[in-house]
Amino acid sequence: MTGELFPRERAEVAPGAVHVPDWLDPARQRELVAACREWARPPAGLRTVHLPGGGTMTARQVCLGWHWYPYGYARTVVDGDGAPVKPMPAWLAELGRTAVRAALPGRAAPAYDDSDPAAYDIALINFYGADARMGMHRDSDEQSAAPVVSLSLGDTCVFRFGTTASRGRPYTDIELRSGDLMVFGGPSRLAYHGVPKVYEGTAPPGLGLTGRLNITLRVSGLG
Repeated sequence: MTGELFPRERAEVAPGAVHVPDWLDPARQRELVAACREWARPPAGLRTVHLPGGGTMTARQVCLGWHWYPYGYARTVVDGDGAPVKPMPAWLAELGRTAVRAALPGRAAPAYDDSDPAAYDIALINFYGADARMGMHRDSDEQSAAPVVSLSLGDTCVFRFGTTASRGRPYTDIELRSGDLMVFGGPSRLAYHGVPKVYEGTAPPGLGLTGRLNITLRVSGLG
C-alpha cells in the first residue's frame, strides 16, 4: 500500500528471519504475475497437491527447477501428469540471490555461496484463493542450509512464523502484502511457518490478480 501515514518498516522477526515490506515495485510485480501465468500452463502446470494421509492442500502449486511432492524432489511431476518439470530461469535464481543480499546483508555467507551460479535452483509457486490456507510446516526436504526466499503477490495474507521446535506457540503473525519479501535462514532456516488467513480482494487494483501468489525460492543441494 502506498501513501501510508506511517510506512511499514523492515523487521527481524527472529534471528535470521527478516521481513522487507514493498521490496518489489509495481512493475516487477506485474512481470512476475505474467510469468506465473505462463508457468501455470500445462504440461507440468498448476496442480492440486495430494498429501500422504489422503488430504489435499488448498493452495495449488507449480514448480520450477525441481518438482516438490510430499516429501521429496523429482525432475518430473511424479504426482501429476508425469511431464518434466519446467526449468528454473536464470533471472529468477538471480532474484533470489539479490533478495538474500537485501534482507541479510553480511550474514548470508556461512550458509550460502554467492559465487555459485546455480544456487537457487527451486521455485515453488503457490496460488491461494480466498479460502486457501497453509498449515504449519518447515522446509526440510532440501540438502542445503541456504536461506529460503519468499515473495508475495496479490492479496494480503497472515504469515505465521514459529520456532524450530514445534508447530505450536510461540509464533509471530506478520501481514504480508503484495510486493513484500520474507527471507529466513541461519537459526531460523527450519522454523515452522504457515498461512492461516488470506484477505480476499486486497490485491493492488493494477496488478490484475484475484487471489494470492507466493513464490518460494530454495537451494536444493541435490546437485
